[in-house]
Amino acid sequence: MRNTFATYHPIIEFGFFCVVIGIGMFMIHPVFLAIGASAAFIFAILTGGKGSLKFTLCFLLPMIIVVMVINPLVNHQGVTILFQLKYSYITAESVIYGLMMGLMLTSILLWFSSYNKVMTSDKFTYLFGRIMPSISLIFTMVMRFIPNYKIQIKKIADAQKAAGAAEAKTLKEKIHSGIKIISIMFTWALENSIDSADSMRSRGYGLKNRTAFSIYRFDRRDGAAAVFLAVMTVIVLIGCISGACHVDYFPEIVYAKANLIHISSCIAFALICYFPVFIEVKEVLVWKHLESKI
Repeated sequence: MRNTFATYHPIIEFGFFCVVIGIGMFMIHPVFLAIGASAAFIFAILTGGKGSLKFTLCFLLPMIIVVMVINPLVNHQGVTILFQLKYSYITAESVIYGLMMGLMLTSILLWFSSYNKVMTSDKFTYLFGRIMPSISLIFTMVMRFIPNYKIQIKKIADAQKAAGAAEAKTLKEKIHSGIKIISIMFTWALENSIDSADSMRSRGYGLKNRTAFSIYRFDRRDGAAAVFLAVMTVIVLIGCISGACHVDYFPEIVYAKANLIHISSCIAFALICYFPVFIEVKEVLVWKHLESKI
């Protein structure tokens, strides 16, 4: 489906992901983690569809359970003992802390999956090409390697089958077939690197005063989004720095008392995380409204 948030200026998109991932990594408050994980899941579904849903159900949910189980086995801090094993004991605090860590990892992985769909390589190059051209170019090329190599390996394997190569049955035959495919792939990679170098040289890469084409323009919509995200981020940071959103898990779970700063920070973080979701929902509602008038 069409991703409306991806039509915003790259600096808005990059700033958004920096904020949600950065806060999500350092804030282990249950409310913040629940907001971040739910928003990341919904946005990942909107951008990735069934693939993101399958990734969440088959990988992320089991990962949460694994972290929640492993943490109390290695971390025995806490005063509320649930039960005792042969050489150790399991505490409620370590179980809950493991659950929070699982939610944090889940939300970060989901945000990164959405980042890869929204922040394309040309946007990253646009943002950092002038500041650090060599690093941005290397990063962009590296990000392209894995998907390109996967596609090329599949093409080579299909070509081998079409050419009449027998399907490998034994382990020795599979290893031999795999080595042959990898050898062909490396040859293609070397040839492709030479072509890329010639193409970059012909386009004037490395020359002084070289200009760059850009289709991105910072308009009023981007300005409004930047002001909104900046104000909400400041509110969240005030709550974090003031200690209003602090929580201790060991030796017992202690939350900071809920006050106006704490509530404001939670609302502001929710508005930040759900910002791209609101955009998508608004776009769908406008489209449905226009359809009803036809």
